[in-house]
Amino acid sequence: MQPLDINATGRITVTIDPELQEIVPIFLGNRRKDIQTFRACLINQDFDTIRTLGHRMKGDGGGYGFQAISDIGGAMELAAGRHDQPAIERLTTQLEDFLSRLTVVYQ
Repeated sequence: MQPLDINATGRITVTIDPELQEIVPIFLGNRRKDIQTFRACLINQDFDTIRTLGHRMKGDGGGYGFQAISDIGGAMELAAGRHDQPAIERLTTQLEDFLSRLTVVYQ
């Protein structure tokens, strides 16, 4: 796995194996949906769902080539276990920021 490449404009470029080209957009789309789910769960204080989603992100992110998503997911899982709303809000914003600046290159 290659480290993140953040260029001068703040874009994050991640190089992914071309064999994953068909499924990576679906994976990333699901992470975008997770942002909305995290926010709704915070309103409803549904920490179990946040913990479950964080755990899945932790397990799946690196397999798709996105270690940052795994890292955020692991931290989200822990924060949900502590019912740490400020941390969950911060991590949700980090995930949103990462996805908004992400460029995927298949090589």
